[in-house]
Amino acid sequence: MTRLVIVGGGHAAAQLAASLAEKQFPGSIVLVSDESEIPYHRPPLSKTLIKDPEAPLPELRGAAFYEQAAIELRLGTRAQAIDRAGKQLRLSSAAGQEDLAYDHLVLATGARVRELPQAPLGTPGVHYLRTYAQARALRDALPAARRVVVLGGGFIGLEIAATARHLGKDVTVFESMPRLLARSVSPEISSFLLEAHRRAGVDIRLDSTVDGLDMAQGRAVGVLAGGSVVPADIVIAGIGATPEVDLAREAGLSCDNGIVVDATLATSDPAISAIGDCTSFPHPSWPRPLRLESVQNANDQARTLAARLCGDPQPYTAVPWFWSDQGEARLQITGLWRPGYESIVRPAARGNGFSVLHFEGDALRAIESVNSPVDQMTARKLMQAGLSPAKAVAADPAVPLKA
Repeated sequence: MTRLVIVGGGHAAAQLAASLAEKQFPGSIVLVSDESEIPYHRPPLSKTLIKDPEAPLPELRGAAFYEQAAIELRLGTRAQAIDRAGKQLRLSSAAGQEDLAYDHLVLATGARVRELPQAPLGTPGVHYLRTYAQARALRDALPAARRVVVLGGGFIGLEIAATARHLGKDVTVFESMPRLLARSVSPEISSFLLEAHRRAGVDIRLDSTVDGLDMAQGRAVGVLAGGSVVPADIVIAGIGATPEVDLAREAGLSCDNGIVVDATLATSDPAISAIGDCTSFPHPSWPRPLRLESVQNANDQARTLAARLCGDPQPYTAVPWFWSDQGEARLQITGLWRPGYESIVRPAARGNGFSVLHFEGDALRAIESVNSPVDQMTARKLMQAGLSPAKAVAADPAVPLKA
């Protein structure tokens, strides 16, 4: 019987296992994760899980699903090395080491937080957020904190800032770029979010670099910035993530800002595939290889790979989409914005939401929506079908979006 081994415990790994079970994959499936928890939803970590002490683990699927699908879970188990010639995976757990044979190996290793040079993981007073354990640690620390400093004005940093402010904390955000989410969204969205967070009482400092941490008895008690100290009961580092490629690189697989895969998500070894946040992949909408940290990308890549492993190979062409909840603003994005696109702001037909549609010539390349779900979903369906609305239609909220 063919044995397929999946390394990873995030959305990509769990979706691949589920899709293979749905397609009745003719072999055994083993999922190996270094986390002790069953695969769970990641988006709630920066919101519900850090503000609600009663919030349970948001499982993607319960243990009964894996049992019924005959998917073997190896939780709390680290994949240490790959023997490509022998098709063996070296595992390490509390029970010791063992070698697990595979016929096909899938790396869904995700990404790891980028650490502050002065504050590696475990530094008292400094928190990172990528795992359930880290979310629980932050949740336990927040009640006693009054002053929260967030380093980084990206998605995670802003979501945590909004949650902490909702809890009544004094929140300061330091962002080194001249605008929020500068690498991810258009200036129009950056400006809106800046005003929204400031209106909620968050102190956001753009173009601001932090020189270091103010430490007292081994604990961070503030940040050093601009020649002064900003006191903090909690410092949260949301300065990005790096793809988890060590296992792949040490095995000799091609890596370049992620594990390099082709359009079918195959690595440089035909017996190994890779999916999710750890991958660098080609996409028809972008001129160079992409690496996306997105639940949608992880799930869609998993479905594409499951089809190939069950005999139906197709290139990965799913239109990227994302979302982020920040206070009262629900941001939804389809496609990828880049400078040079023609941008049209479209108010929502109802309420105070709006969308920004980005065109290259007459082709709609991206849409960013704030509290405007109808326009977002309509535009997403158009883009997935390869269609675009006329610019005059895009600019007129009284006219429904259509091709």
